[in-house]
Amino acid sequence: MQNESESGAALYAEAIETLRQLVDEAARSGDPEPGAMNLATLSAGGNISSRIVLLKGLDQDGLQFFTNYQSAKAGQLEAHAQAAVCFHWKHLREQVQVRVEGRVERMTAAESDAYFAKRPRMSQIGAWASQQSQPLPSREVFDARVAEFEQRFAGGDVPRPPHWGGYRLRPDLFEFWYGAGFRLHDRQQFLRIDGVWTRRLLYP
Repeated sequence: MQNESESGAALYAEAIETLRQLVDEAARSGDPEPGAMNLATLSAGGNISSRIVLLKGLDQDGLQFFTNYQSAKAGQLEAHAQAAVCFHWKHLREQVQVRVEGRVERMTAAESDAYFAKRPRMSQIGAWASQQSQPLPSREVFDARVAEFEQRFAGGDVPRPPHWGGYRLRPDLFEFWYGAGFRLHDRQQFLRIDGVWTRRLLYP
C-alpha cells in the first residue's frame, strides 16, 4: 500500500506528464506555438499583468521560461514570486485548457547559459539590444542598437547578457479543463495542500 507521500509524489508526476503529453499532442496537431502560455504576475503595488510567454522546458522541477531580468514581468516576479500560467489549445480535441499556479524562482546561470547558446544568433543579438519594457524613442533607435551589437560580436560567439535568463515555476496547482458539448466540461485539479498532492474533480 502506498503511503501518503508516495501517493502525492505519484500524483505530481502524473500532472507533469499529462501536461507534457498535451503540449506534445498540440505540436502534432499543427499548433504553431504549442508551448504558448499566458503568464499572470502581481506587482508590488497589487496590479495584475498578463502576457504570452513560451514554455521552454518542463521537468519534475517545474515549467521553464526565459526573459530579460530588467523587464516589467521580471520586476513583478522579483516583488512577488508567485505566478499563474494558462495554456489554451482551441483546436485540440473539443478544446483543452490547462492552468498552473505556483512559486517562481530564477534558474541558475549555468542553466540560462545552456539555453541561450541554443538560440538563433539574431535572437541572441536581440537580447543584448532590447531594453525590454522601457520606452523606445523610435524603431530606428532599436535597429541601431541591433547593428551595434552585431558589430560588437562579429566573428565570435554571442555570450548571454547578465540581465537575461530563465525562471522556473514550481507548481502548487494544476487544473486540466477538457471541453465538451453543451458546456458539460471535464475539470480535474491537482493541488498541493500542506505539502501533499491531492486530486479532485470540479464542476464545469
